[in-house]
Amino acid sequence: MELLDWFQKGLSLHEYIGGMKVNKDEMMGIYDRFSLSDKEKARLAEFKDTGMKVIVLTEDWCGDAMLNNPILLKIAEEAGMEVRFILRDQNLELMDQYLTHGTSRAIPIYIFIDEAGKEKAVWGPRAKQVQEMVDDGRSKLPAQNAEDFKDKQMSMYRRLTASYQEDSKIWQFVADSIVDAIVSGK
Repeated sequence: MELLDWFQKGLSLHEYIGGMKVNKDEMMGIYDRFSLSDKEKARLAEFKDTGMKVIVLTEDWCGDAMLNNPILLKIAEEAGMEVRFILRDQNLELMDQYLTHGTSRAIPIYIFIDEAGKEKAVWGPRAKQVQEMVDDGRSKLPAQNAEDFKDKQMSMYRRLTASYQEDSKIWQFVADSIVDAIVSGK
């Protein structure tokens, strides 16, 4: 399938939110509290109403999607981009074309396409600074075979999820990173 076909197959925002079973309130909480900076709005001005579209590979259970999707939605609104959501686990044919480091089905992945369906930029699954936070947290975990590994790992994920919902600096890192990808076309 071509990217434009995938886009047309995707769920609208209303359909995606309506089907969410996990992280709906958390995602909408970020959406309600996040605003783009004037600098980001200015950087997006050249893309306004150009017919650019976004395919979002995601799942509602994903903490990174909970953080990134509402920020992407604000960016898309500002630039007049249509957004469609593709559920990763039901669409591995597309997902496997956008593996992180060639091996990982990490999400979310944002595929920006023009009106004709040509890929213009790809972003995901995390902003560089957020990846550094995750890497730092993982580096402090005990060995995977340690008795307390699972408990410590879950505790780390809970802390990350809480910071994703509350730390506006993290939101800004994500917004800057996505806007950079759009503007640079990478």
